[in-house]
Amino acid sequence: MKTLLTLSYDGTNYAGWQVQENAVTVQQILNEALARLFSRGAVRTIGGSRTDAGVHASDQKCLILSPERHNIPLQNLPHAINAFLPQDIRVMSAELVVDDFHPLRMPCIKTYAYRVYNALIVPPKHRLYTAHERRRLNVGAMQTAASFFVGKFDFVGFSSAGSSAMTTVREVYSCNISKEGEIITLEISGNGFLYNMVRIIAGTLVHVGLGKIMPEGIPAIIRSRRRELAGPTMPASGLELFKVVYAGC
Repeated sequence: MKTLLTLSYDGTNYAGWQVQENAVTVQQILNEALARLFSRGAVRTIGGSRTDAGVHASDQKCLILSPERHNIPLQNLPHAINAFLPQDIRVMSAELVVDDFHPLRMPCIKTYAYRVYNALIVPPKHRLYTAHERRRLNVGAMQTAASFFVGKFDFVGFSSAGSSAMTTVREVYSCNISKEGEIITLEISGNGFLYNMVRIIAGTLVHVGLGKIMPEGIPAIIRSRRRELAGPTMPASGLELFKVVYAGC
C-alpha cells in the first residue's frame, strides 16, 4: 500500500504546484517537509493536478514515494507533516491506496471553482482569492451560457499555448454559475482540463455577463476551435482546485 495525501493551500506566494528549478513551489515545500520528517533525505511525490502560479487548492491529491515505509500512524501523519510546513500549506488527510495507484493516470472527476468579485471595490480579505470585475454582470445570461459547456468537446479554443496534452478533447460533466453577495462563482467538473481552460471559460462567461458574447453563441465558439473568439484568460487568484474524486475511491 502507498500513502495518498489531500492538501489545501493558498497559492498566492508560490509559482504553482510542480517543482521548478528557479522558483518556489508547493510541491518543493512539501518534499522538503517530508524529507525532514522522515530523515531519509530526498522524498519524491506525485501530485494529481498541476495548478499554476497563484492558483489555490482545497483538495489537491499527492502520492508519497519513499524507498522505505514510515512508521507514523496514518491518523497522525497529517499533523506530523504540518509541523514542518508553513501555514499557507496544510495536509488535511492521509489514506492508503494500492501499490499501482497513480494520481495522474487513474480516472477521476476534477472540480474547479472560479470566483469573481463583482462590485466597484474589492474588500481586502477577498483581494487574493477572487478576480475583480467592477462592471455589473448579467448572472442570468452567464448561467445560460454555462450550460453549453456541458458535454464532450474539443476545447482547443479554450486553452493557452504551451500545453503538452496528448488530446484536446475533454468532457465537462457540470458547469454552473451562482452568486452570493457580490461574489459570482463558476463551478465546473470534468474528467480533466487543458492548460488555462477553466480561466478562459471563466473569461468567456464574464464577456457573456457584459453583453460582449451572446449565451447562444457558445456552441459556435467551441466548434470553431479558435482561441481568439473566446474570452480573456482570467487572473489566477480567482481559481481554486475544489474537489478531486478518483474512480473506486
